[in-house]
Amino acid sequence: MGNNLKIFCVTNKELPKLENSHLLMAGVGVNKFNKNYLDCSTKKNIFEKEKYYSELTFHYWYWKNLLKHEKTDWVGFCQKRRFWIKSKSIVEEINSKNLINHLISEPEEDWNKYESILCEPIKVYGAKKTKIFKRGWKNLLSDPKLIFKKNFETINIHFDMHHGYKNLEKAINVLNNKDKNDFLNYVNHNNSYNPHIMFIAKPEIANNWFIALFEWLSRCEEIFGFDKLKGYDTTRLYAYLAERYLSFWFKKYTKSKNSPWVFINH
Repeated sequence: MGNNLKIFCVTNKELPKLENSHLLMAGVGVNKFNKNYLDCSTKKNIFEKEKYYSELTFHYWYWKNLLKHEKTDWVGFCQKRRFWIKSKSIVEEINSKNLINHLISEPEEDWNKYESILCEPIKVYGAKKTKIFKRGWKNLLSDPKLIFKKNFETINIHFDMHHGYKNLEKAINVLNNKDKNDFLNYVNHNNSYNPHIMFIAKPEIANNWFIALFEWLSRCEEIFGFDKLKGYDTTRLYAYLAERYLSFWFKKYTKSKNSPWVFINH
């Protein structure tokens, strides 16, 4: 791998099959980890917020403690069940037994044309109407015509349905002025995004991203706090916000490329 690419795999449990791969393992959460895992409860950290920030707990630790010393050309992040794979591997059947053979371990040939690599996007539209009525009834009350629009679920409406009504708009309202209107327009007019808070980028771009992200999330904490964040919908609210912002930010500020990834449940 040399000094061309580092990819950190953030996990809340040990993954023995990956400990001898090129991935740099990072542990978050309450479980104990062996010496093969970076410990983000040390030095400058937000370890106490892991329940709400998820893998961002490590991202913050890396930014504050390692990034300024980074010598690699590219730095990237994946997570426990989602991994970057080689472009040529998309035609292969990938499973836990052969995963390591398909993981990206060095920059691909065309990366010199880009500044960042993002996950292939996922769509947010296509939910059954019963689910829309159950979770999106507040949106329908405000605009009943939505139900007649094909694929009406935008990023914003999808967030309303799954992570608290108007929570995304409340968060965007405290975003920096240069991004506020653009990001609101993005979530109101797009119905897919690059998921999982996964990216690969030049170290200086990663630094700019972390500055923008954690400054925004700090403001969001003043709105949402932690005590009222419950269940799947909102406990990890700050991670969900980051996921949508990442998709927008990297497209606005970098020349990005979508790259394949795979879900593997070890």
